[in-house]
Amino acid sequence: MASPRNRNADPEPLQDSLLQAIADRGGVRQYPAHAVLVTEDDRSDALFIILRGRVKAYGAAVDGREVIYNTQGVGDYFGEMTLDGGPRSASVMTLEATTCAVVPGAEVRDFLATHPDFALHLVKKLIRLARASTDQVKSLALDDVYGRIARLLRTLAQEEAGEAGGAGGAGVRVMPDKLTQQDIAERVGASREMVSRIFKPLVEGGYVEMRAGRIALLKKLPARW
Repeated sequence: MASPRNRNADPEPLQDSLLQAIADRGGVRQYPAHAVLVTEDDRSDALFIILRGRVKAYGAAVDGREVIYNTQGVGDYFGEMTLDGGPRSASVMTLEATTCAVVPGAEVRDFLATHPDFALHLVKKLIRLARASTDQVKSLALDDVYGRIARLLRTLAQEEAGEAGGAGGAGVRVMPDKLTQQDIAERVGASREMVSRIFKPLVEGGYVEMRAGRIALLKKLPARW
């Protein structure tokens, strides 16, 4: 695990005043890209609030294979799953240089006791995570690899302002972050080779294209492939 470095310059304030208030109780630390911030089954209990950069939460097998649970950016936080006293449920790694406010578990518990509005904020986040987890399990059980890839792309893509649409007049939608085929494979539980085989006809059929390293959806993806 890479060692954090204290950051001297003040980060940009968070838009959410509650998160800013709890972030103020922690130390601000800067990490390089590809630093492991927490490890699955670790017993540490700090809460990490992302002030700059992006991270991924993932699980790894003994043979090195990974599955990515989600990615997070500025204004997101992770580490709340240890509030029950249990171990970390996932490993977290930076995808780029990242700055976090790291709040000790004792401070988090004290903040929850004195700020019930943050407790509600946390409950809502955990509900969203539970819904996403249920959807992911359903997709893994019932969808083929193409279905899982299409679902991921539809979920992540954002409409580009001012872009003329394709079929049906829908606007062009683009991934907010760069996703490699390996990234997609790790998100949907498939091999990179399988993802490559699925993407080739999608590109040839004019459904997707690459724009400055980001995947763009030009028209509605087929229900089946």
